[in-house]
Amino acid sequence: MQLLAIGYLLRLNFFGLLKGQIYGSFYLVDVLHCIGLSILGIIGVYLLTISRHKYLFPGVLLATTLVLFVLEPNYKQYAHHYLPEMIANYLTKANGSVFTIIPWFGYASIGAFMSVLFNRFKNFKYLYPAAIASFTIVGFGLMFYSSGFFLKLYNWTGMLVFSKVYFNNYLFIRLGDVSFVFAIFILFRKFMSNSSVLKIGQSTLSIYVIHYIILYGSFTGLGLYYFLNHSLSPTIVIPGALAFMLTTTLLALQYERNKVYIKLQLSTAVKLVQEKGEAWLNEEGQPLLKAFLLKSKLTLVRLFRMVKN
Repeated sequence: MQLLAIGYLLRLNFFGLLKGQIYGSFYLVDVLHCIGLSILGIIGVYLLTISRHKYLFPGVLLATTLVLFVLEPNYKQYAHHYLPEMIANYLTKANGSVFTIIPWFGYASIGAFMSVLFNRFKNFKYLYPAAIASFTIVGFGLMFYSSGFFLKLYNWTGMLVFSKVYFNNYLFIRLGDVSFVFAIFILFRKFMSNSSVLKIGQSTLSIYVIHYIILYGSFTGLGLYYFLNHSLSPTIVIPGALAFMLTTTLLALQYERNKVYIKLQLSTAVKLVQEKGEAWLNEEGQPLLKAFLLKSKLTLVRLFRMVKN
């Protein structure tokens, strides 16, 4: 729920709020919305299946990934105009959303499936060598042979959906990329357990929030994207991107180091504003508030008089 809240907050424009407007981009779904809703979905699957059979939970997770990826060519065409736009944005890219819950929930569910496997076999003596070999084989298989496999399925069954996957097989190929990279991470797990690398890995949410504010101009709309979009040469972009990554990472680590102090200061400031507001309301604000409510009531009565009559 926190990820969903942060996702919407990052898309909020304070200048628009001052004008009494919420821009359409606020309702678009991005990666934080998708991750937050995916975690809720995994929790839901767990609660529904875990007490029934030990293989049901991982089985449902694996089946969810396969169904979402195979049927993607069929459901991606629907814009879901019958739904409120805020809800439809979770299901369709037609309005500008990037990470809709389908098919991207499939990556979260396969990740949960992998975590179940690691938990079940955590005491296996050759866990890491077996995992490296398995993920390497699966990765290369998905990257180079999955398209041909779906073409054979189409020729064998005649089901059109398999041919559609063959012509746009980006989900399974990307899953192969993920599997191969995962094998590399396991291979270099000793480096990954370095304290500095762990701190960066534990600060990814802060890195994302800071990079989003600087790059896309959350709250103001004035970010690097607004000023530099498609205007720089590769000789500037490449070192600039590296410098941007380093800067956002350092800022995030600095925030994590002082997070408790920053939250305490914010909490103190909010409490002070609340106390000042309550004091003003008790001393001077009540007459003004009553006058405002009375004027609003009279305005509404005049506005809807015909309906009332």
